[in-house]
Amino acid sequence: MGDEESGGPRVGAGIRRRRRSLDLTLAEVATRSGLSAPFLSQIENDRARPSMRSLQLIADALGTTAVQLLAAAEPPREVDVVRAAAASALDASDEARVRPLVRGHHQLHALEFTGDHDAAREFRHRNDELMYVADGSAEVEAGGRTYRLTRGDTLYLTGGVRHRWRATAPATRVLLVAVADHVETTPDPRG
Repeated sequence: MGDEESGGPRVGAGIRRRRRSLDLTLAEVATRSGLSAPFLSQIENDRARPSMRSLQLIADALGTTAVQLLAAAEPPREVDVVRAAAASALDASDEARVRPLVRGHHQLHALEFTGDHDAAREFRHRNDELMYVADGSAEVEAGGRTYRLTRGDTLYLTGGVRHRWRATAPATRVLLVAVADHVETTPDPRG
């Protein structure tokens, strides 16, 4: 049916569009990302599927986010079902994967992280974000404090807050839902 994916998200065309809009060559993106130009070419032509780590390196090199590149991979749909069994996850490492829960360029982004995730990367999003621990446990550093979350806990982050997180138990599953960075939000006048 039309709501099923085969082979995972095809991010190549979105990466190519972003690279060309910046007037960058594959060699320049390779230098900026630390990945090889032949590998980047394979990704752009959907002959290779990047890991989440590689996608983050490419996004950094292109001045965007991995979420934005994933969103650009598919046209928005008015109604969309993302099946749990669909092979649409990106491998973040040998023990981890990231699965987009919302496809296309929408006002809302949602990702499911399963398995190991370390706090090596700091994030800062322009808009608000909600983290929900579906299974396992996680530790989040945000706003100068450390928060320990277990199954069923949520953490809300206002846009602009620097944060990092890591899974602290095997088979941890975390859902991240955020207002897309391309959406302008206005601050609450009540403060």
